[in-house]
Amino acid sequence: MKQASIRVRLTIWYGSALACIMLMFAIALYLVMSKTLQDQIDRSLEEAAIAAARSLEEHRFGPFLLLDDLAQAFPELALLDKFFQIFGPGGQVTLQSANIKTRNIPLSQTALQAALEGRATFESVRFHEEVPIRLLSYPILHGKTLVNILRVGTSLRPVEEMLHRLVLVLVIASPLAVIASLLGGWFLAGRALRPVDTITLAAQRIAAGDLTQRIDTTSSDEIGRLASTFNDMIARLEASIRQIRQFSADASHELRTPLTITKGETELALRKPRSPEVYQQVLQSNLEEIDRMSRIVDELLFLSRADLGEIKLGRDPVQLDTLVQEVQQQAAILGQEHQVETTLGTLEPAQVLGDEWRLREMLLNIVDNAVKYSRRMGKVELSLTREGSMARLSVRDYGIGIAPDEQALIFDRFYRSDAARAHVQQGTGLGLSICKWIAEAHHGRIHVESMLGHGSCFTIYLPLLTSPT
Repeated sequence: MKQASIRVRLTIWYGSALACIMLMFAIALYLVMSKTLQDQIDRSLEEAAIAAARSLEEHRFGPFLLLDDLAQAFPELALLDKFFQIFGPGGQVTLQSANIKTRNIPLSQTALQAALEGRATFESVRFHEEVPIRLLSYPILHGKTLVNILRVGTSLRPVEEMLHRLVLVLVIASPLAVIASLLGGWFLAGRALRPVDTITLAAQRIAAGDLTQRIDTTSSDEIGRLASTFNDMIARLEASIRQIRQFSADASHELRTPLTITKGETELALRKPRSPEVYQQVLQSNLEEIDRMSRIVDELLFLSRADLGEIKLGRDPVQLDTLVQEVQQQAAILGQEHQVETTLGTLEPAQVLGDEWRLREMLLNIVDNAVKYSRRMGKVELSLTREGSMARLSVRDYGIGIAPDEQALIFDRFYRSDAARAHVQQGTGLGLSICKWIAEAHHGRIHVESMLGHGSCFTIYLPLLTSPT
């Protein structure tokens, strides 16, 4: 069964909630109104009973009332909306107002017993199909002796009519209010969910391959924040897909070159018989290209595992100044081939927390690049200083340098400038990407300052294990 839309469900929930509230409100209003009207009638009966009892006290002759004279002297006891009765101690009627006519309203045993105990009693009675009546039986005492019972009564017809009109209004108004709320809820839900529809349409277009879609975020509410998050996600997705495409193209290009060389040299060697020396040269060249491809694949696998978070780094204290000295000694051997001198500049003691093997790899990679892109008889200088809570590791060369517009690109995978390709044929374009990842994995950063034709300075910042005192 197909589930209803959020708009329909919101409207139904809103209408149901309002209907329950209206029902509870109607019941509460009816009960409160009924109680209020009854209390008002009871107060009116009590006030009338007290006033009548006070008047009766003035016509008492000992324990007896002059009832005949009372009927003539107090015709006002028969009010428009009330009637009076006076009962004897035994419960028999001795006097009643003229507006009762021939109706027989006997005194109940409950009222008689309460009067004998000196208590007034309220009662509601209905005789056959007649209108209900509210009664107050009020005892008249002489000392502690009950001499008469004064009953004051009134019709409850106005109360019933008012409550009936109230029920009629609630029965008519409540469904209208619920219907109006359903229509309003449907309208408001549509307005509230309109941005969601926009996001859905954008997601559908993105699913169809259009990653340029963005959602207008004109509000700062929950929907606006959702749209902003969605835009950020799509921007990162677009950048990732663009990077993957570029990565695939670059990887294909880098792997195609050694494969083409290997294939061409092998085909050329097989066209006619060659001397063993020629075959040996071809095999040696093929081995170099295979080593290059193997190095590219290894570095690609490393970066892929790093992107997936599968590279686990050690978290041990590393004496960075000792590491720099060891790398300088290794780089001095590397520089002999290119006639490049590797020296140590300022070297301050510094200890960091991290993976010594990866830090050594990062530094060796940068130093190796500095040696390769230096001119003959050039110099590469390593230095280590402390700046606040960070260790500052610098590798400076005086080689070919990097153009300003290329400095932001050299850390991208497979990127090699034209000057770098012309100066050094071999290279994968992945080394600096690995260096950047290692620095950031140690909560540090790396950047370059360079001037074309005047050399470069790569600077790595790593957090110190303990702040200097």
